[in-house]
Amino acid sequence: MSQFNPDKIQIGISACLLGDKVRFDGGHKASSYCRKEIAEHFDYVPVCPEMAIGMGAPRKSIRLEKDGDIIFVKSADGSVDVTDKLNDFSDKKVAQLDFLGGYILCAKSPTCGMERVTEYKYGTNNGWKSGIGVYARKLMERYPQLPVEEEGRLHDLPIRENFFTRVYAYHDWHMLKASGFTKSNILDFHARYKYMLMAHNPKLYRDLGPLLADMSGDLEKIADTYFTGFMQILKIKATRKNHTSALQHIQGYFKKHLSSAQKAELAESILKYNQGLQPILVPMTLINHYLREFPTPYIENQVYLNPHPQELKLRYAY
Repeated sequence: MSQFNPDKIQIGISACLLGDKVRFDGGHKASSYCRKEIAEHFDYVPVCPEMAIGMGAPRKSIRLEKDGDIIFVKSADGSVDVTDKLNDFSDKKVAQLDFLGGYILCAKSPTCGMERVTEYKYGTNNGWKSGIGVYARKLMERYPQLPVEEEGRLHDLPIRENFFTRVYAYHDWHMLKASGFTKSNILDFHARYKYMLMAHNPKLYRDLGPLLADMSGDLEKIADTYFTGFMQILKIKATRKNHTSALQHIQGYFKKHLSSAQKAELAESILKYNQGLQPILVPMTLINHYLREFPTPYIENQVYLNPHPQELKLRYAY
């Protein structure tokens, strides 16, 4: 079994997205984005539940059928029923994946679909898009904070940026956990993510702080409760308004160092971003430039300024 890798984030992925010919028709759903644009940044852990239980490819297609609260996974004609096999495999496989930093799933799949998978009323062809794939459901239930997304949705730039922001933050936390929690390093983690959290939801950020005011109890329990709230905040998409507020807070740290012209330049770049006239990359680049000229340790340590590798080109999402 693979273990947590502190150097390179491991991402679970539906095998068909990497070009493996594992689909029911013997084909694949190769994702150019996953295979070419981001592959060098991650170690992939491919999984195909259908192949893992011995269905082979090509094979008879399967679907979700709902009878009350029970979900069956069967062929449309009822001749194939892999409900028990898929549930057993999913339980065992998911239990082995605690080292992952994120997961990219194939949409609409009765095993891997994250949402809107067609569910049929048992024994009929009456369906509605309200289901979750058997394997995907167990994955998300076991690791509720794990960043999970469907490949197709990653073509939406804000969704893509949010997903990878969570992936890197999730990995950062688990590196901290692997080193051993202390009051000091948990507080330091929270401080480093201040403006990131503010950009996603300033109210929930303020609500999270008091949890760390008194850490005299069970530190592991406090850390787990904190991280649940932390990831819930990051799952909320950052808005232009909140980004602007975070940038203006950071701008305040430079008021004693910048010339009048530099202050005006930074203020104008933030204003133009707020008005939608230029991407957030512009004021971010200026801030990082001024940090090199006027080092400010507290701001330099803010993950918000560099939450993921520039090569991923995620700052263009806003």
